[in-house]
Amino acid sequence: MVRNIAVETLSETPLNRQKLELAERKCIGHPDSLADGIAEAVSQALSRAYLDECGAVLHHNTDQGEIVAGESLPRFGGGVVTRPMYVLLTGRATKTFDGVTVPTDAIALEAARNYLSETLEYLNMNKDVIVDCRMGAGSSDLRDVFRACEEKHLPHANDTSFGVGHAPFSDLETVILAVSEHLDGVYRPKNPIIGTDIKIMGLRQEEEMNLTLCVPMIDRFCADMNDYIEAVTKVGEEVHRVASGITDRKVTVDINTGDNYEKEDAIFLTVTGTSAEMGDDGSVGRGNRANGLITPHRPMSMEATSGKNPINHIGKIYNLLSTEMAQQCAQEIDGIEDLYIRLLSQIGRPIDQPLIAGAQFVAAKGADEAAISRGIEEIIDAGLENITSITERVIRGEMKTF
Repeated sequence: MVRNIAVETLSETPLNRQKLELAERKCIGHPDSLADGIAEAVSQALSRAYLDECGAVLHHNTDQGEIVAGESLPRFGGGVVTRPMYVLLTGRATKTFDGVTVPTDAIALEAARNYLSETLEYLNMNKDVIVDCRMGAGSSDLRDVFRACEEKHLPHANDTSFGVGHAPFSDLETVILAVSEHLDGVYRPKNPIIGTDIKIMGLRQEEEMNLTLCVPMIDRFCADMNDYIEAVTKVGEEVHRVASGITDRKVTVDINTGDNYEKEDAIFLTVTGTSAEMGDDGSVGRGNRANGLITPHRPMSMEATSGKNPINHIGKIYNLLSTEMAQQCAQEIDGIEDLYIRLLSQIGRPIDQPLIAGAQFVAAKGADEAAISRGIEEIIDAGLENITSITERVIRGEMKTF
């Protein structure tokens, strides 16, 4: 089987050696990331239910969710949420199949509420949030494409769209991801005063790197302003320690630069650990791309990866696959300084047969460009040949979508 794979070299300065770079990550409690996480949790729950009830993952897309912010009165020692957050689950799902009725709304509501309770430990699920499900049944033409996929056992693209991936990550990108992982996985469990709605904005100017973080503090763990200021200072020191251990570049860290310590209501103090409790809305697909970052210096797809069905929705599959293949190329092939992979689908075509699989790379000085090109083409071809593994790993929750 011959695939349309095109590989070419780029004559440009690799991003890691350019003078200016920006990158950003919205961590798991940011309203946009909450919307992404909920959408993906619902899709995974539906996929598992479809497999259990019908023996196959049926057509669905849950990537249109919204979070409408509530209102709160945080205060030292513990405040209250005065108006609950509103979570709207929309999109499409197959509700009946061969005489079997699948309780899609109930499954979606349970998945969304479970995700929220796991992500926002101090959210009172009985009064701080309303979760509403308004999923429809799906358009007939897309269901027909999905049905053809089931009948032929070959997924066919449900859209004419593209996915983009890049590798290797720059110093700045690597640092941002590492700081995020450390704060969520190591630091916050030991320091519950900080919430999950952390945003990391990175700037690199030549050999100097600045990280500006917004970090919510949870009011019940702050007795007074001194506790708050101490927590901010400690987070800054920890972020600096982690970042400086990864890069040789000079690192400066700024935390909660909008704070005004003269006013208790002008600091990032929260009841639940997210700004969604008091004014910040969230939407699926408005935050991190499939690689966990927002990277204005890199090619990006604007598709929302979270919530789309993992069988034949290109907006999910090609973004995940292109990112994975780019990372594999950077790890296994010597001499790649920058690599960009773009996969373009055509609606109705088998997903392992993109209209084009294009790769562009910047080679290190003296590298064998012909050998690099051959290696990239081989990895892309093998990745497309094994593309259905993306589906399996997504359903098992083994692949991050934001």
